[in-house]
Amino acid sequence: MGRKRRKAQTRQCDGCTACCDGWVRIDVPGYEAWPGHPCPYSTGSGCADYDNRPEFPCRRFVCGWLLPDSPLPEWMKPDKARVMVLFNQLQWQGLPVDVALPVGKRIPPRALRWLQQFAEQHGRPLIWTECIEENGQLQKDQLVYAWGPPAFQQQVQLWQQQGVQLW
Repeated sequence: MGRKRRKAQTRQCDGCTACCDGWVRIDVPGYEAWPGHPCPYSTGSGCADYDNRPEFPCRRFVCGWLLPDSPLPEWMKPDKARVMVLFNQLQWQGLPVDVALPVGKRIPPRALRWLQQFAEQHGRPLIWTECIEENGQLQKDQLVYAWGPPAFQQQVQLWQQQGVQLW
């Protein structure tokens, strides 16, 4: 008898609000969210106005952990691993570029190592950020790092100088 094929389970946010809590810099109509400055509709466990959330950024936002065929392991859920991954945010020399944003001041070493190994194994350059803290407050601007060939790292510096939005 043949094996039954297991249907992939759909992952759920289940209380993770990393995207709403400012870890992804977003503009909600009339309000800008960034690290330490969450969306005013975030309750810390969900959205206070979920049914009326805007198309962009809320309805169109795609957390890499929630993708149906996400390569991210279970332990990389943003509220647990303290990192949010946005796949294929840019293209560089025909390659997809992934972006990793800390859920906190910086991405924990275990998660960052996993992402760097994934980037190398799959030929997907990686950009990640670290929050800047001044006088105990997280700033809107962040430090940006690049993982990939030296030419990619130079391109990321150039994009930053040109003001290209990386995510």
